[in-house]
Amino acid sequence: MTRLTRALGAEVSGIDLSRPLAPGLVKEVQDLFHEHQVLFFRDQHIDDVAQRDFAAHFGPLQHFAFLPPVSDDLPELHAIDIDPSKPKTANSDIWHSDATFLARPPLGSLLRAVQLPEVGGDTLWASMYAAYEALSSRVQRLIDGMTAVHDSSNSVSHASKAVNADFEPVTHPVVRTHPVTGRKAIFVNKTFTTRLEGLTERENDALLPMLTDHVRSPDFQVRFRWQPGSIALWDNRCTQHYAVADYAGRRRMHRVVIDGDAPE
Repeated sequence: MTRLTRALGAEVSGIDLSRPLAPGLVKEVQDLFHEHQVLFFRDQHIDDVAQRDFAAHFGPLQHFAFLPPVSDDLPELHAIDIDPSKPKTANSDIWHSDATFLARPPLGSLLRAVQLPEVGGDTLWASMYAAYEALSSRVQRLIDGMTAVHDSSNSVSHASKAVNADFEPVTHPVVRTHPVTGRKAIFVNKTFTTRLEGLTERENDALLPMLTDHVRSPDFQVRFRWQPGSIALWDNRCTQHYAVADYAGRRRMHRVVIDGDAPE
């Protein structure tokens, strides 16, 4: 295991994900996942079934992930297929946590590179633990115990898929306590968070953008350059991510989403 930054991220080697993992090795990877928030695996030339089976070690898998499954036999696995020559239908090049408009947002995701552009297409992750810990104690006390509204209709790409017709806005804590590590993380994001409850409009206009833009500090981030056979596993409860849209060729990724719980 190679740690990549002080804030988050580790590259795991010496594991063949195409084969079933022994229970002891699964526990070791789970511990690394909780410690480093996002794990990267190189040279893993696995199929969709092996990807699904590895992800299942971290919790029940989500069947409905707002994109059609790759096949009827694998309802847990879907493709994120972006061809820059075609009209853009999603906005992944913005800092966000996945589907926080759900009452139970995803625990995390496992993403595998299937087809990559010749240049570009990196993904960045940011530690929302580190973001919270970098705030002054005065601001920490201000937002601890505060709640915020998350709404699918705030996202152009989700609204275009009529997701907002199926989900009412939900309320989550602004500062989430991780159920495993007990660490505190900022849990608002620019894509889905629409307002902080209990504040005036003017107060919201000042405080919410400060919190959602705070993630942009390089001090909290790790950047991953995809290669054939690359896999990323991230904890959606304590990270945000950003897919850099700087490429000209097709970029196809296969993703499995792990079900989560209600933030506390």
